[in-house]
Amino acid sequence: MDTNTLAAAQEIDFSLLSLFARATLTVQIVMVGLMLMSFWSWSVIIQKHILFRISRKEASVFDRAFWSGEPLDELFEKIGSAPEGASEKIFASGMLEWRRSHRQDGGLIAGAQARIDRAMDVAISRESERLNKGLSFLATTGSTAPFIGLFGTIWGIKHSFEQIAISQNTNLAVVAPGIAEALLATGIGLVAAIPAVVFYNKLNSDSEHILGGYEAFADEFATILSRQLDA
Repeated sequence: MDTNTLAAAQEIDFSLLSLFARATLTVQIVMVGLMLMSFWSWSVIIQKHILFRISRKEASVFDRAFWSGEPLDELFEKIGSAPEGASEKIFASGMLEWRRSHRQDGGLIAGAQARIDRAMDVAISRESERLNKGLSFLATTGSTAPFIGLFGTIWGIKHSFEQIAISQNTNLAVVAPGIAEALLATGIGLVAAIPAVVFYNKLNSDSEHILGGYEAFADEFATILSRQLDA
């Protein structure tokens, strides 16, 4: 490598900001899009961590109250028909249907057990939708961001070869900047994709665990009500 070429290469600014500024408009759009995807992914990750922590805490508090031996009617009166916690909503939906299934003479309307189970299933389904909202975006980011970045890289390399053909010069000072700008797009794509995949798997597992707890509680509560129905 001759001295002039080496000196020209050393004068080139390879900072991330400079690489972004020198990239073509198409590659810049790809980079900005990937950075927005990464930012939104992290906002979903943080939001879900907070939501799941609150949900686990609410479930723990309610479980202690439910198994404390307090009569279910009194617990329902304390919670009310419009509770805030997920476990409380499932319990309230079952109790509300239980009360609606009683006739004025004190007897039960036929099919009460099935309606109670269905009411709690609907409540669990709503909580499942709330817990899993946004996770599909993480999955989409994890699966598409590397390919979007690769598209930016391919486009940048194409532009670099065009510049080489126009200048008819293949020295390092001409080739290196274009290749570096192109590879930056793939790097940003990986930065966006890797956390999205890792946290999607973690958050999806946490969501299934929380929903499993809700379903287990609904089954136990339905069993308790079933004994009273049989009695």
